[in-house]
Amino acid sequence: MDSILQFFSTLLLALLILCVFLYHIKRPTTSKIKTCSIPQAGGAWPIIGHPHHLVLVLSFWEISRGCFTVHDKVFSTRPSTLASRLLGYNNAMFGFGPYGPYWHEMRKIVTIELLSNHRLDMLKHVCTLEVKTAFRELFNLWVRKDLMLNVTLRMVAGKRFHGAGVDCEEGEVQSFEKVMRDFSYLFGVFVLSDTVPFLGWLDVNGYERAMKKTAKKLDAMMGRLLEEHKQKRLLGGEAKGEQDFMDVMLTIIEDAGIAGFDADTINKATCLNLILAGSDATMIHLTWTLALLLNNQHVLRKAQEELNFHVGKERCVDESDETLRLYPPAPIISLRAAMEDCTLSTGYHIPTGTCLMDKGVGGQNFEFIPFGSARRSCPGISLALQLVHLTLASFLHGFEVAKPSNDGVDMAESPGLATLKATPLEVILTPRLNSELYGQ
Repeated sequence: MDSILQFFSTLLLALLILCVFLYHIKRPTTSKIKTCSIPQAGGAWPIIGHPHHLVLVLSFWEISRGCFTVHDKVFSTRPSTLASRLLGYNNAMFGFGPYGPYWHEMRKIVTIELLSNHRLDMLKHVCTLEVKTAFRELFNLWVRKDLMLNVTLRMVAGKRFHGAGVDCEEGEVQSFEKVMRDFSYLFGVFVLSDTVPFLGWLDVNGYERAMKKTAKKLDAMMGRLLEEHKQKRLLGGEAKGEQDFMDVMLTIIEDAGIAGFDADTINKATCLNLILAGSDATMIHLTWTLALLLNNQHVLRKAQEELNFHVGKERCVDESDETLRLYPPAPIISLRAAMEDCTLSTGYHIPTGTCLMDKGVGGQNFEFIPFGSARRSCPGISLALQLVHLTLASFLHGFEVAKPSNDGVDMAESPGLATLKATPLEVILTPRLNSELYGQ
């Protein structure tokens, strides 16, 4: 009996010492100055406090500006998540990869070789031809977002998935679109192991299993595209004047000697990154733009009047930013993480490893950053804006747009990495130009 009492007394004393220890750790000491405090959030549990996974959520543009200018290098890396490891070729996909030599090299290649003004000028005809082709098959292409997928795939891999002159079977196209939707959804879900790593073995909701399955399908599809390009090079079919991005990557990686990943992984990861970003983000933005215009008919009429004045109705367009603020394609710019300790202008001390989340990407008064900022800004800004302007102007110039009913367009959003509309956008189209212009 005495031994049992002694055991519980010792246990109670140990718990008391632990509570005192935790209290002193969490309580700021008088020797620490105010500028070295960590921002405290409400809702903490007794004694334990918050789960020890620090995330700094930015709600004011002044603090965001400090993080992305003064402390830009500190917050230039990405945290390693289950999605980036399983779906992003173990962080080889540069858009989600950590800051370092590999990221530097890949961003330089993408910016200088793939998305440079010279390269985009060489492939400019792809955008123009696909937009014109889309108008001939508009009801099918626009609703199923085939236009942007065609443009992106032709530029990245020289493929066409929809409409006349397709390069793939219908089953392969449907599988590719399905796996891309799965990728977008799975990359945006909350995974328990990212916050509480030691519980990763539970695989709550089966996300890890789904990610592995999706990654395997994506890798197989990208592997087939890469093998086709290799075979084309062996047979001497590489076109010097017009190369797609995968051709360019094959040439560059042979001479670059990039450390960290094998050449095939780098090529597949980079090209997949460009396909996903180029097709989904652009089409999502255009869908939200059209939805906003349908709900604001006076703005739609004004846009078409300006097109009538500057272009007229005797020819087609040869070559809207507010939508990016209201409905950015990525509702929360991908997480960043602190590579070292830093102190913000507000006096808050941010420890190494703290994740950074900017929930105010939409901004106010047109102070928005839909393409990210500083070192991690999107290298495809120029291409995205060119494609959005050309497609939207051509669409509004070529067709009268109306709602099927007097009700407003449902603006509900769906969860995931990209801000998809929760319900399909339904529109009634009426040609505005001479019928001959749609067949050019």
